[in-house]
Amino acid sequence: MKKNVLMIVMTVMMAVIVAACGNNSNKEATNSTTEPAGNTTNSAAPAEVENKELTITHKLGETKVQTNPEKVVVFDFGILDSLDKLGVEVTGVPQANIPPYLAKYEDTKYTNVGSLKEPDFEAINALDPDLIIISGRQQDAYEELTKIAPTIFLGVDSTKLVESFKENMNTLGQIYDKQAQIDEELATIDASIKDINDKAKASGKNALIVLANEGKLSAYGAGSRFGIIHDVLGFTPADVNIEVSTHGQSITSEFIQEKNPDYLFVIDRDSAVATTDEKTASAKDTVENELVKNTNAFKEGHIVYLDPNYWYLSGGGLVSMVEMINEIGAAIQ
Repeated sequence: MKKNVLMIVMTVMMAVIVAACGNNSNKEATNSTTEPAGNTTNSAAPAEVENKELTITHKLGETKVQTNPEKVVVFDFGILDSLDKLGVEVTGVPQANIPPYLAKYEDTKYTNVGSLKEPDFEAINALDPDLIIISGRQQDAYEELTKIAPTIFLGVDSTKLVESFKENMNTLGQIYDKQAQIDEELATIDASIKDINDKAKASGKNALIVLANEGKLSAYGAGSRFGIIHDVLGFTPADVNIEVSTHGQSITSEFIQEKNPDYLFVIDRDSAVATTDEKTASAKDTVENELVKNTNAFKEGHIVYLDPNYWYLSGGGLVSMVEMINEIGAAIQ
């Protein structure tokens, strides 16, 4: 009898121990497969970026483009500086006259695709690009480039520079899924424009914009390639009758003396595009002669030499636009 009771007690105890072990095993198994939110380690490979087809409408037509293209040829330095700002890699660029702030693109890891005015069609074709981006200097080559790859025109329109700049940036935002970053950049630019416009208008000062090139001067007014100073940033033109043209209106020092601007903004083309051997007189030597020294701009220290790398070579980029606006802002502090 005692033996039977003992056997029963031992059997019950063994059952309890086995059940307890089973529960602990289940808990450990559960804990090994379920981590609290935020502490999980995702060992799976990241999902591939989904590519979609967009139809981009631009000055030269409509082009079907795949989002997030991998091999891109860029002929516009403003677009190049924008893609650089957005962290987007490119494959080919024209490597002559690259602005110093984009000097990284002179590296041999990037294919030289010719010059701004003469694309190297053979080099571009060899790259088999997914997208080609051009602007004004390459528009005559558009049809030929479209035979190689989808090609879009993203040049700025000087008659509505900021508006066309924003359109171009929004196009990049769509193509590269960067719209949130684009929106943030554009909001900052809008705030800077308003601040400078308010200051320029409050100052009551007028301005004249000139391009210095090989000892000669050309004036640019509202609606011109440099007209943002008048049209957007608020400076009254010293002369409202300056003709609007790509190369500006040829002028003399007598013209500047006669118009007597409060501010004289100067862009030195030579320093942007000429080699050391080609350079002649500096813009300062050309501009600051005895006649111009009679103007309010000279007397008040308001002759401002703008950086041609932004104004002449790469205007219309996320970087260059900010720098252009900041230069004008610094001039009226």
